[in-house]
Amino acid sequence: MLCGLIGFLGISQVPDEPLDSISQQYIIMKGDSVMKSSIELNEVYIFGKLRFQNYNEKLRYYILRRKTIKVYPYAKLAAERLVELNDSLVHIKKNRHKRRFTRKVQKFIEEEFSEELKKLTRSEGQILVKLIYRQTGTTAFDLVKELRSGWRAFWYNTTARMFNISIKEEFRPDVVHEDYLIEDILQRAFADFTLERQPSVLEYDYATLSNIWKDNDNNDNDNNKDKGNTKVRN
Repeated sequence: MLCGLIGFLGISQVPDEPLDSISQQYIIMKGDSVMKSSIELNEVYIFGKLRFQNYNEKLRYYILRRKTIKVYPYAKLAAERLVELNDSLVHIKKNRHKRRFTRKVQKFIEEEFSEELKKLTRSEGQILVKLIYRQTGTTAFDLVKELRSGWRAFWYNTTARMFNISIKEEFRPDVVHEDYLIEDILQRAFADFTLERQPSVLEYDYATLSNIWKDNDNNDNDNNKDKGNTKVRN
């Protein structure tokens, strides 16, 4: 028995050798039954300090920030409602039943948000239109046209134009500087948890956008220097 025990202990002390030439360490996460070789981390942006050419420029940015943070939750909710609607319509076969269901959802949304949306200013309404496009990839005009009718969409757009609002407006942060500022405001608000992040359906990269507008600012500065003027970079 002693010989057998000593032999067993001798065998148990032999270090385990890997079955192949690659040794891999795994991480066990609490509450997860799957072992992972790495931990996935969320993408993190390092934001530069905000710089403004003058006080008025700074004031305009913070006014835009206040309005963007105010209306973004409505755009986010609109995107969620649209996804829920499309998911439900998949299971409805008859077009007549689809139209009836769509009208019920549209009526519910109007009753849920109409009073709050009436309190928006003109500029807040235009920002909301842009953010709806950012979250859905569809203009507010096309959403109304799809969910209600082309005739109603036409009158909605005509009425909105009386208040200098276009419901056909898209969100283009790569070519419109104000749209880039809105995106910058959103990314900073997501980072400090002022707003709950909802991925945009549009394909663009914030870091690339920042480089584009930084290069544009540098080119403007060079042009101004050639003219004998000096401009502080934003």
